Amino acid sequence: MADAAAPQPAVLAIDGGNSKTDVALVAGDGTLLASARGPGINAHEVGVDQTVLILDAVVKQAAAQLDDRPSGPLARHTVACLANADLPEEEVEHATAVQAQGWSESATVVNDTFAILRSGLPDAVEGLEGSGPHWGVAVVCGAGINAVGVAPDGRVTRYLALGTISGDWGGGHGLGLEVLWHAIRAEDGRGPDTALAGYLTRHFGVERVEEVTIGIHKGKISHDDLTGLAPMLLRASDEGDAVARAVVNRLADEIAVMAITAMRRLDLTALATPVVLGGGVVTARNPLLMSGITRQLAAAAPAAEVRVIDVPPVAGAALLGLDHVHAPAAAASRLRAAYGIARL
Repeated sequence: MADAAAPQPAVLAIDGGNSKTDVALVAGDGTLLASARGPGINAHEVGVDQTVLILDAVVKQAAAQLDDRPSGPLARHTVACLANADLPEEEVEHATAVQAQGWSESATVVNDTFAILRSGLPDAVEGLEGSGPHWGVAVVCGAGINAVGVAPDGRVTRYLALGTISGDWGGGHGLGLEVLWHAIRAEDGRGPDTALAGYLTRHFGVERVEEVTIGIHKGKISHDDLTGLAPMLLRASDEGDAVARAVVNRLADEIAVMAITAMRRLDLTALATPVVLGGGVVTARNPLLMSGITRQLAAAAPAAEVRVIDVPPVAGAALLGLDHVHAPAAAASRLRAAYGIARL
């Protein structure tokens, strides 16, 4: 008797962030068939064509793991959630380029905040009809910061999320700049003492903070190296450093105001609105940061339900794909279990 055919991918899920790109191939029953990780993307710097080349390399890594690769398109549907697809026209441009790769019969490209939102929302329950659309508010704070809100009736609200020029503050890069700003001022006497100065010099293996500043000025240290400094900020905050705690409190204010403003735009503040938080800075679950966020949300939207994602964002992209192909309810549970998490 011949062996049963290996399950084929129904969904190609892509989470393209600033620091990394994750890909997953998922069967229609939610089985995780393959996964791969590659470098991050920044479409604003490298353009759509180069972005797709980066994605294609990671997709090929995942496809190579399949026991029986399809002879035609790799999957039925692709969902690519990209950090730098910030404007609707950018989503369309990327979707056209993704579709042209022939990975799947159809493709959807959205901002990565939608993956965060879906990954933190309840799935459909087997046998329960009419459970309604997936809706809520998501805030991501990783290398950058952004938010999206979706109302029960499908209305969407978003931010430009283009950095300082669009009113943004926070995210790993912005927090890294804050660490350096406070550390250099502590060293030269313009600011209060802070443990951040010592953390920074040890991190870069130098004797003085000014060596880091000069290194950046001369191009010997990349601005991207600042993105990884957020953990030292949170650690200093945990240890009671006043400067670090002030920055963390400001970040809590920023995350909360993004979520609250999105809820107000969509008239959700009186509802039991899911507020989903994701990104490496938030998933560290720093006590001061989380308490500041939840306190402000409780005051502005008492019924809101705050949750931090416990599956990677690529799982959210895959869940969006399973929704698109009308997979059975049990598929979402199986996918979450593959990432070690039971259905929410």
